[in-house]
Amino acid sequence: MKKTDVEVQSDVAMQDVADVAVDQEIQETATAETTPAFDDVAEQMKEQTEREKQIEADKLLPPDPDALLEVRHLKKHFVLKKTLMGKPLATLKAVDDISIKIRPGETLGIVGESGCGKTTMGRTILKLHQPTGGQIFFEGQDIAGFTPKQMRALRTKMQIVFQDPYSSLPPRSTVGDILSEPVKVHKIVPPDQVKEYVLGIMEQCGLRDYYYERYPHEFSGGQRQRICIARALAVAPKLVVCDEPVSALDVSIQAQIINLLKKLQKERQLTYLFISHDLSVVKHISDKIGVMYLGSMVEFGGTKAIFDKPLHPYTQALFSAVPNPDPNEKVERIILKGDIPSPANPPKGCKFHTRCPKAMEICQHIAPKYREYDEGHFVACHCYEQE
Repeated sequence: MKKTDVEVQSDVAMQDVADVAVDQEIQETATAETTPAFDDVAEQMKEQTEREKQIEADKLLPPDPDALLEVRHLKKHFVLKKTLMGKPLATLKAVDDISIKIRPGETLGIVGESGCGKTTMGRTILKLHQPTGGQIFFEGQDIAGFTPKQMRALRTKMQIVFQDPYSSLPPRSTVGDILSEPVKVHKIVPPDQVKEYVLGIMEQCGLRDYYYERYPHEFSGGQRQRICIARALAVAPKLVVCDEPVSALDVSIQAQIINLLKKLQKERQLTYLFISHDLSVVKHISDKIGVMYLGSMVEFGGTKAIFDKPLHPYTQALFSAVPNPDPNEKVERIILKGDIPSPANPPKGCKFHTRCPKAMEICQHIAPKYREYDEGHFVACHCYEQE
């Protein structure tokens, strides 16, 4: 019996549907064969083994003779929860495998979101926190295992300027007492020259001599931060960790403090580890920049290289948020989705993949290696993998 036109069209349509289903099945089979199957546990164990091998290999290397400070695979973990027997159940990896070098007279800027481990890294380098692992070479000497008694001799060479000038000064001591105490304790000058020496430091930091008898509550925020800087410089240090020294100040005062730090660096040949949220400030003062995310260094390089060609998607997102004074130049703002993950339970694979606009399948399973992309320019991202 001859089929009608409607029946013929129906048969053709059904055949087309069947062909499409077969094509989809073939495509899915081919995709399954070409897409690698990731074993998260195996990849994590492989990554840990490779990292431990690299740490052991680097332990055999001598310290860089040209570096004032060299940090290798620094770790600082905080135990959040323990069993009754004292075994850790939950650990927060505040600093997770950081390696940096700073030469004398240089300024290394560290940037990143709140909670990424910048301040903890700075305090661990100064041994205000005991490191969980890694090496800290200062003037060629590994101080990671030093006791507080051994560190006392180095306290004059390593100092810190804290973030909050309001809470970092003792309220019941005068400026003269605050600045004189470290000079007397470490015997920087003879006792009869202490006041003259302190007044000289105050003058260098832009403080009047009649401030000597005043108390901290009598000063503004900018003046208090100058006192904090003077206290750090009173013992003639070589390395100063500046922990967001201008974040609590007005913009006009920020410029004064930054210019003061640069002037003192030139006069005293100081080396700075400068921690800040403000990328404009970091660009102005730093020779090199390190970008941190969830306790890890994701990008590191010279200031010009980082600002001219940011490689990591996180760095690109940070730099897109910097206000541009040129109204004719359009900058595409990169908005990161979601919140920063908990450092106590970071994502598997690349820590940034949950917010990364360029995330790939491999990013969810395998952590990227920290590699040198250009000379002196390091990045940890699967977009720039090199054999």
